[in-house]
Amino acid sequence: MEQLTLALAAPDPPSFDNYVVGHNAEALAALRALAGGAAGETGLLLWGASGAGKTHLLRATVAAVRSRGAAAMLFEAPGALVAADADVVGRNALIAVDAVDSASADAQARLFTLFNVLQAAGGRLLAASQAPLARLPLREDLRTRMGWGQVFEVQPLADADKPAALLAWARQRGFGLADEVIRHLLVHGRRDMTTLLATLEALDRHSLATKRPITVALLRSWLQHEMHLPR
Repeated sequence: MEQLTLALAAPDPPSFDNYVVGHNAEALAALRALAGGAAGETGLLLWGASGAGKTHLLRATVAAVRSRGAAAMLFEAPGALVAADADVVGRNALIAVDAVDSASADAQARLFTLFNVLQAAGGRLLAASQAPLARLPLREDLRTRMGWGQVFEVQPLADADKPAALLAWARQRGFGLADEVIRHLLVHGRRDMTTLLATLEALDRHSLATKRPITVALLRSWLQHEMHLPR
């Protein structure tokens, strides 16, 4: 049963379809255009607080590019660029780099070169940071290049908007949520949308596997079981 629960808890891969848009419709539209090869600028920067969904959007964009047969790579930290093979990176149509505000001097130099290579080759650089462009701790020539393209603040959902967003997300996937289930989840679970949606995905699978409706009792027992599982 423990192995079954662990399997049920594995969330679906990030995609545009399982992203809760909130106030980020403009950013999502730009990323869809980027993934479809329609973007005109070399760079696109997403910034916002931790938990706002930036990493989800980076992974979703890379997956969407690959789904149409184009090349894309994701680096979860700019330091990974230093160890990456330059020829392999240069051949990719889209390079996504998370947490660019943590880039060391070496990684910044690699990012600067990468931007120029992608610009010459018609490729794209998608980056994410917690700080806005003006406050990024980057060398000025790199910051300038990253500002040539589109820049979007990824805004987390306000707590007041989360119940409606969770209910709409569940309905799109064919299951209902009672108000008391949503309230219990928001009170007793982590409140960032990435964790909330992963929990709902796992809870829906657990409900199907056990043939029990999604209730507060099911949520409570599932959460208690998860907390006591060996990791």
